[in-house]
Amino acid sequence: MCGHRPADQLCARAELGDTPASARFVSVTRVASIPLDDEAFARRLEHQLGVVEARLHTAVAQADRLADDASRHLVDAGGKRLRPALTLLAAELGDPGRPQVVEAAVAVELTHLASLYHDDVMDSAPLRRGAPSAHEVWGNTVAILTGDLLFARASATVAGLGAEAVRIHAETFERLCLGQLAETVGPAAGDDPTEHYLQVLSDKTASLVGTSARYGAMFAGCDERTVNILAEFGERVGVAFQIADDYIDLVCDGALTGKTPGTDLREGVATMPVLALRALVASGEATDDDRALLAQLSGDLSCDDALADAVAALREHRVVEQTHARSAALCREAVDLLAGLPAGPATDALVAFAQVLVDRTA
Repeated sequence: MCGHRPADQLCARAELGDTPASARFVSVTRVASIPLDDEAFARRLEHQLGVVEARLHTAVAQADRLADDASRHLVDAGGKRLRPALTLLAAELGDPGRPQVVEAAVAVELTHLASLYHDDVMDSAPLRRGAPSAHEVWGNTVAILTGDLLFARASATVAGLGAEAVRIHAETFERLCLGQLAETVGPAAGDDPTEHYLQVLSDKTASLVGTSARYGAMFAGCDERTVNILAEFGERVGVAFQIADDYIDLVCDGALTGKTPGTDLREGVATMPVLALRALVASGEATDDDRALLAQLSGDLSCDDALADAVAALREHRVVEQTHARSAALCREAVDLLAGLPAGPATDALVAFAQVLVDRTA
């Protein structure tokens, strides 16, 4: 189903009980919309998202022509804008009009964009957001240096938010690097591969999502308890989101993901479905078909036809649906954390936000 509609037409809507017919659906990310009953809330959010987008384009501008073209490459390609959207939503629990909120939203997206330039080089990914990856256009060296430039711009933006924001940003950046390093070297002998993978997701993805929510609440003037709840909410949502990506990468074509389906399989990155299949085979309860599929996934997938066949075969296995169920369970854990916050449109929007990120194939 998801493969038949382009990404800009997808509108995964979370189930929030009986959604009023008058509810306004606001695209809080480029791939997901949520229902907001409060008209003023919806207009404010749309306006702030527009301000963040404009500010992003200004923030990546460079005096050097090559640096400017390379820095704008991924911003112009679009993207989910998940992290700045979460910053703005979290800020709704305090004073969302504070100027630091928008700057924080810009900073987290700049950090994310910078990491993508490096990730695509390390993964040899040919596509990003439906466009050629920067290293495909300018080569590895330019792509890596462009990522460094954007990290510098993110750091400069955070510096304007104060010492505490700088400390949080530095710790988040450290976790991003540790997550990438752990993914690169793999689990040590004796480590549980699934637990290792979950730690990679926690550091490489969820750390910045958690910081996005933390910044929103922090710079909106929320109390420490609220800030901590939202930071943990963001961490849980971040892991759920990435596990959902493992599912989406197999069941959808590149129109939704902006990447070649099965890229992780080709690069030998063991995502959640593959880890679940390995665990099944190791348990001694696997069938001959299970073992044959694992052998296929472990084979040479450099040929596009071989990769497509492997993706099609894995897509039909029950470990894929188990992956989706695991993502949904983590989403529920994240939503449960919000029970400690005051009821209202902001909390409802955060619940919906978590749900649409997991159910992006609706």
